[in-house]
Amino acid sequence: MTLKDYGFTDFFEKQEISTESIYGRVTAVFKDFYRVITDEKEFLATIKRGNFYELSATFLPAVGDFVEISKDGQILSVLTRKTVFSRMNKDSEEQLIAANFDYALIVMSLNHDFNLNRLERYLTVAWDSGATPIIILTKADLVEDLTMYTEQLETVAYGVPAYYVDNLSHHGFEALKRDLKPHSTLVLLGSSGVGKSSFINSLAGVDLMKTADIRADDSKGKHTTTHREMHLLNNGWIVIDTPGMREFGVGINHTGLETTFSDIEELAQHCRFHDCSHTKEPGCAVQTAIDDSSLSMQHYENWLKLQREMAYHERKNSPALARQERDRWKAIHKSLRTQLKTRSKK
Repeated sequence: MTLKDYGFTDFFEKQEISTESIYGRVTAVFKDFYRVITDEKEFLATIKRGNFYELSATFLPAVGDFVEISKDGQILSVLTRKTVFSRMNKDSEEQLIAANFDYALIVMSLNHDFNLNRLERYLTVAWDSGATPIIILTKADLVEDLTMYTEQLETVAYGVPAYYVDNLSHHGFEALKRDLKPHSTLVLLGSSGVGKSSFINSLAGVDLMKTADIRADDSKGKHTTTHREMHLLNNGWIVIDTPGMREFGVGINHTGLETTFSDIEELAQHCRFHDCSHTKEPGCAVQTAIDDSSLSMQHYENWLKLQREMAYHERKNSPALARQERDRWKAIHKSLRTQLKTRSKK
């Protein structure tokens, strides 16, 4: 195998490094070590601390990164990324998950895990990453009629392809494999126990990943992935597997939010006032859509929730905005509570 088999394209090769260094790609991240692959071999590397000493965690290598490596096996620098997936923790600290992937596969199972609010959160981050999001719905064999799920997806996932698959019979994988570009890098996102490891095995056509049986109490698979890791499949695709994440902050980039909630953003363009808060102003197109049921209240409330979360992280990074944002959201939620009470009486 060469580095080109691992996605090393002209975009990265044009980024010059020292003549004393070599290119590599990070295939796994551990506490103090990075597993990297080069044209010659695969090995565990460390970073040159002096080169990363004053940089934030977002500049450290992540799975999928192409890096400059010294001859003695130290990572000297991270090459410019094409795409990147990160999340914000409760302390408003950005944590890198993966880099340089072509598709962000959001994996959900058709049982207790199916959740539209969580899907909208994943879609927001997937659009922000710069990659193409794809929805993978596993355990399709457990459902007799998929129409209900299709109708729900159409309310939140505009133009995002969705594939119903069965990891046991491999049903549904034919269409997915046909539509994925050859030799692409895929990152898998999803909760624990949704079948990401089984999905990789089915996509590869061989058992690469350890899997566990489904629990009887909640129909979830047992957690098997413990760290982020890259796998080169024998059919040419490169897959980055990630552990299920309990905390999943959307950060402060509004591009993904605007794309995920493009229907609300489009409605907002028709409001009477350009600074409409979309809660109580006269001539609000968003509220009109809620009143005539063309816009889901759940979809609208999740939009507000994610907006508030972004505002929180912005305040953490810019304390001067704290009071202004706090007062604005108090007014919004007061108005929303009033609307809910009014509608419940009808």
